Amino acid sequence: MTDEQNVDLVLEGGGVRGIALLGAVLRLSDEGYRFPRIAGTSAGAIVAAFVAAHQRAGRDLHGLEEVLRRAPLAELVDEPALQRAAGPIGDGVALLLQNGMHDTARLTGWLASELAAVGVHTFADLRLPPDPDTSLEPYQRYALVVHTSDLTRRVLARLPWDYDRYDLVADDQRVADAVCASAATPFFFRPVQQRTGRGVATWVDGGLLSNFPITVFDRTDDRGPRWPTWGIKLSGAPVDRPDEAVRTPLGIAVASLRTLMNDEANRYHLEEEGVNRRTIFVDTDEIPALDFSLTEADQDELFRRGTRAAETFLERMGRRRDAVTRPE
Repeated sequence: MTDEQNVDLVLEGGGVRGIALLGAVLRLSDEGYRFPRIAGTSAGAIVAAFVAAHQRAGRDLHGLEEVLRRAPLAELVDEPALQRAAGPIGDGVALLLQNGMHDTARLTGWLASELAAVGVHTFADLRLPPDPDTSLEPYQRYALVVHTSDLTRRVLARLPWDYDRYDLVADDQRVADAVCASAATPFFFRPVQQRTGRGVATWVDGGLLSNFPITVFDRTDDRGPRWPTWGIKLSGAPVDRPDEAVRTPLGIAVASLRTLMNDEANRYHLEEEGVNRRTIFVDTDEIPALDFSLTEADQDELFRRGTRAAETFLERMGRRRDAVTRPE
């Protein structure tokens, strides 16, 4: 494997639509690319963890399609009988008493089981092999980085990079726990309460602060990269729409929350930095991110869209390779 076939990947969050990310990843893999490092948020963190783990184990990445297709989506949001019987009232009580409608235990258990099947338990299992040419600091030498929002400290936590800031040993932390924290959508899932050296930190979905952390692997030492970083987004390419005023208090509140959680807030900056040229856009906007009743046909369509988006990107790369192989 040459450096020319290496690509670091960054995967956007998007709830149950993660199989679209996998479709794009597998198309890149079929083209001969390998992914030394892969980062993600929420659903992107889930797919990133599986890709990193399967690569480490020397497994065919195409096996991940079956892993995601058999994901127990309905079970992940299954409710206790009393809560289910009470309907919306039961969900409201769970939200008030437990800070979220659904427990994350099933999600963590599923992640841990699937990762263990390929020999990955803690971040020690995803340490990068020795590389005399690397410029990475020791705390950055991992094949996986997932992002979670720390409500206690009001910061974005990059795991495993930032475990030391919590007085935790990165190598000892379970990958499944970190990925679950990255995917814990506020109010929908209960937050992850992470014990630290100074108490307890409350972690929720990384998408609250950075749903598409495309610059996470970009070098900061003014030297060129050894290979590119490409991103995969679960939305269409940015387009200009007519401007419409936001007028009501409720409208302003909703728009404020959407702006906070939408990486379109950085759109102009990212365009200036050339990020769009190295991003695969998979248009999944009309499919709800939290529709856990996703059908097999829905999964097929999402996977196809990911594959097609990657093919479009690769065709463009063939015409303008210099535009996508060097991060600005």
